[in-house]
Amino acid sequence: MRTDSQLSELPSGTVAHIDPRQHEAPYADALRALAAQDWQRLHVPAHQGSGAHAPGLADIVGESGMSIDFPMLFSGIDQQSWRMIDHDRRTPIAAAQKLAAEAWGASRSWFITNGASGGNHIATTVVRGLGREFVLQRSVHSSVIDGIIHAELRPHFVHPRVDAGLGSSHGVTVAQVESALRQHPDSSAVYLVSPSYFGAVADIAAIAEAAHSHDVPLIVDEAWGSHFGMHPDLPVNAVRLGADLVISSTHKGAGSLAQSAMIHLGHSRHARRIDGLVDRVVKSYQSTSSSSLLLASLDEARRHLVTRPEAIGAALDTAAELRSRVKSDTRFRDATPDILGGHDAIDHDPFKVVIDTRGAGITGAEAQYRLIRDHRIYCELATPSALLLLIGATSPVDVERFWSALQALPRSESEPERPIVVPGSCVKRMEISQAHFADSQVVDSAEAIGQVSADALAAYPPGVPNVLPGEVLSAEVVSFLRMTAAAPSGYVRGAQDSRMDTFRVVSDRSRARA
Repeated sequence: MRTDSQLSELPSGTVAHIDPRQHEAPYADALRALAAQDWQRLHVPAHQGSGAHAPGLADIVGESGMSIDFPMLFSGIDQQSWRMIDHDRRTPIAAAQKLAAEAWGASRSWFITNGASGGNHIATTVVRGLGREFVLQRSVHSSVIDGIIHAELRPHFVHPRVDAGLGSSHGVTVAQVESALRQHPDSSAVYLVSPSYFGAVADIAAIAEAAHSHDVPLIVDEAWGSHFGMHPDLPVNAVRLGADLVISSTHKGAGSLAQSAMIHLGHSRHARRIDGLVDRVVKSYQSTSSSSLLLASLDEARRHLVTRPEAIGAALDTAAELRSRVKSDTRFRDATPDILGGHDAIDHDPFKVVIDTRGAGITGAEAQYRLIRDHRIYCELATPSALLLLIGATSPVDVERFWSALQALPRSESEPERPIVVPGSCVKRMEISQAHFADSQVVDSAEAIGQVSADALAAYPPGVPNVLPGEVLSAEVVSFLRMTAAAPSGYVRGAQDSRMDTFRVVSDRSRARA
């Protein structure tokens, strides 16, 4: 749980005095000032800031959105001298990133426009700059696996606590990390996920200390915790707890536009050592035509989050009210104790409300379908046993609307069947990159059992791969993925076909050479 010493390290936005500079949004405000000028625009993008040139687009993003859609280089122009390049001047985007670093307690922050998926591609490439082997939590997002393939890394997996009943994977313990580092002394980094999709928070401070004692950096995919550290009633964020590189999916919890994210650098000597490498890798992945709207949304999200702690408090109050109603209900159950029920979890995200539907006469998947169809309410995730609600950090929920809809859900006379929700791990036969680039063939689902997968296949959300390239497809995993694809909201990332009738497997010839 949060300690008094951790609370004292929270950003200024959570205490009485807020740094006046955090009320500024230098990049967003520069765009607004630029758009206020009477320009004849003869440059990209081709709509050139006019809704008349693209009326359908104006309906989507609005005239004001189109007016600030400037090219990256021009968006940073000095609006006093009107020179685009001034080597002695801090650009608006650099100023915005510095404010973000201060807000999250980082030594440096980067804005990125390909989401936390892009952040994971960057982070895995950074690992490649340190070595090929590293310790990795198995329940990472599929984008980490993509990065492993691209960088031809060799992960040593640490398996998280799995709640097969709810259908959730959580975190790992410091003991597991210590053991993995001892077993694999050539590892160049530790790469973890915290919080989990269901909100379990790992002991990042202890794990960072363990990683540093083995002279390697700690990388944390904090995609689901971009709001952490912004209020006394929220968990402390990873970079403040000693993580060296943190991927933050700002749009998920902090309210920027979808596909916008940040990367934060820590303060240890390990973080200082990779500073230049991270910067080079970010530049190699970031588009030269980064969306000014996405970048500005990061600037505005940071300003709102830091300077409006009362907005976070209001959202927390509604989350607490909703959780309290679930706890008191005779039909549904609050699953927070399950989230905190293992040695891996020292805290949880109060903005994740997990409703256990076991014993409620309806599956989580059916509840989600009915809420969408009959009530126009969309929840973040459903498993056969649970509904997962995500409440935005500054977005209070209409508790009465949701509660009325939840209570109106039909109840079957007999408890519905709940098929397996988290299959076991598959057996490794080949290296991930080797299998991904090997000759492959497409076979039907029955024939795929026992063969080596050429794809990373992940039930989505949360996007955690259930089988990796190079692993043998088990009957359990094939059945689970086909069940996921058949669900009303089911989707399998990386699938050969959306129904999962066929699978891509490594060809016999490639397996023989392996």
